[in-house]
Amino acid sequence: MFLCPLFCFSSSFTLTLLYFIFTFISNNFISSSLSLSLIFLQHCPTFFPVVSIFLSSLFFSIVVSSLQLWVLFVSPENSEMACLLILVLVFAVSQATADEEPYIGVNIGTDLSIMPHPTQVVALLKAQQIRHIRLYDADRGMLVALANSGIRVMVSIPNEQLLGIGQSNSTAANWVSRNIVAHYPATNITAICVGSEVLTTLPNAARILVNAMKFVHSALVASNLDNQIKVSSPLASSIILDSFPPSQAFFNRSWNPVLVPMLNFLQSTGSYLMLNIYPYYDYMQSNGVIPLDYALFKPLSPTKEAVDANTLVHYSNVFDAMVDATYFAMAFLNFTNIPVIVTETGWPSKGDSNEPDATMENANTYNSNLIRHVMNKTGTPKRPGIAVSTYIYELYNEDLKPGPISEKNWGLFDANGDPIYILRLTDSGSLLANDTTNQTYCTAKEGADPKMLQAALDWACGPGKVDCSSLLQGKPCYEPDNVIAHATYAFDTYYHRMGKTSDACDFNGVADITTTDPSHGSCIFPGSLGRNGTMVNITAPSMNSTSSDSPGRNIYGRGGFGSMLLVIKVMVWSLILL
Repeated sequence: MFLCPLFCFSSSFTLTLLYFIFTFISNNFISSSLSLSLIFLQHCPTFFPVVSIFLSSLFFSIVVSSLQLWVLFVSPENSEMACLLILVLVFAVSQATADEEPYIGVNIGTDLSIMPHPTQVVALLKAQQIRHIRLYDADRGMLVALANSGIRVMVSIPNEQLLGIGQSNSTAANWVSRNIVAHYPATNITAICVGSEVLTTLPNAARILVNAMKFVHSALVASNLDNQIKVSSPLASSIILDSFPPSQAFFNRSWNPVLVPMLNFLQSTGSYLMLNIYPYYDYMQSNGVIPLDYALFKPLSPTKEAVDANTLVHYSNVFDAMVDATYFAMAFLNFTNIPVIVTETGWPSKGDSNEPDATMENANTYNSNLIRHVMNKTGTPKRPGIAVSTYIYELYNEDLKPGPISEKNWGLFDANGDPIYILRLTDSGSLLANDTTNQTYCTAKEGADPKMLQAALDWACGPGKVDCSSLLQGKPCYEPDNVIAHATYAFDTYYHRMGKTSDACDFNGVADITTTDPSHGSCIFPGSLGRNGTMVNITAPSMNSTSSDSPGRNIYGRGGFGSMLLVIKVMVWSLILL
């Protein structure tokens, strides 16, 4: 009786763990995961099933490994291809944990007099490298357009539909069937927002909010989608009283009968608390107590930072203080392991005469600093290094929004897709490519030997697999018809296709990286900002490309990775066979 658990978690578990390591190296991650899953799910009732699973999977791995070793020894060319395949599979595995990384998303409102077609919206999202969005409904046209785009989507149940769903399990099931099951997985739906700021904007519906969340979740369970799609409800930050100092923050106690069951639900389902944070309104309503720089993420000297008297922690911005206040408020109710996602934040670029700080400059400053803050994984003083994923409010200016002028001007783009302002995002990755401060290009070097330029141009348009059709007579980039201009176009296309690495702009010393856009007339270069502030699309190099004789530096040394892989395999085999 007592020997079985010990045996299971010593001999069989160790063998299986060693096998898992081996099969991972042998590009057999799926079979090893299955073996481990079976063992853990069945809690090792006997040793025989464990051995059976292990030996069966090991046999398959031996076959795979033998084929790999044959490829590695027989042909150097195939060796490199095998290594590339291994890297692809390892990359695919790493994507499984990509959700743990913080991200910036964007809300998409539709109160526009001329709303762009869903396909135009998706094109803008792709061009701006926006990979996470939140919809305020579950519009079928948008969900269809988003199919197979790779964009992760939060859909919403509007407040006006909340009553019906919160009072009827079947209504919730029908909603999930029609708006989720019908589109998933082609459309990568990751979460459902049940209502929005219900406690503060629709308090009469608060009593059925948690029921609605539970009914929706039950429908996801019935469709076997509860692990892939989370359920939550965005809350206004105003439900937190005494938000500073954060260590003393607590939720408005009158909402505890709703919040406690909601937090229980979020904790039991592994979901997150959705919070809308608007430092602009906090600043406007503070009557000068909150400095503008503190609201805008601007750098502050230590003497100007806000200090939590209880923890002596310094806060340099409203955003972090509010996030930490939320964690403290949950802890006050004994919930300490529910993550926070900020579903709305931003700054208006234009306002009425009594809104002097709703300016383009301030909006740019806030959103640029916010994106850097999240993507650099700065975290908050309470949780340093643990960034909070955040959705910017919003993609478009909504000219039909009621209220003051500022309500219509929270967008990053107008209805035509033109940027309202150019975000300052140097060193913050490729997100929101309307940034021009970090655009680089690859051009032919001045004074370079024309024969070497021609040879490099021939390579780029040949083995380099650059599409040089734009350089043909009558095409946009034919003029000026000289080797420098044509080489510059080919070099820049290759450079952007290879991810703008310095090695991709060498071409045996006849190319240079520059920040000057070489586009001219109707000849728009890769990476150049077009009329709509969108990047010219460059197709990434396909993984089955066999071109390896670049005149630039050889960034994949022959045989090195294969030899290392072989050594690791021999070591693991030795451990298994000893």
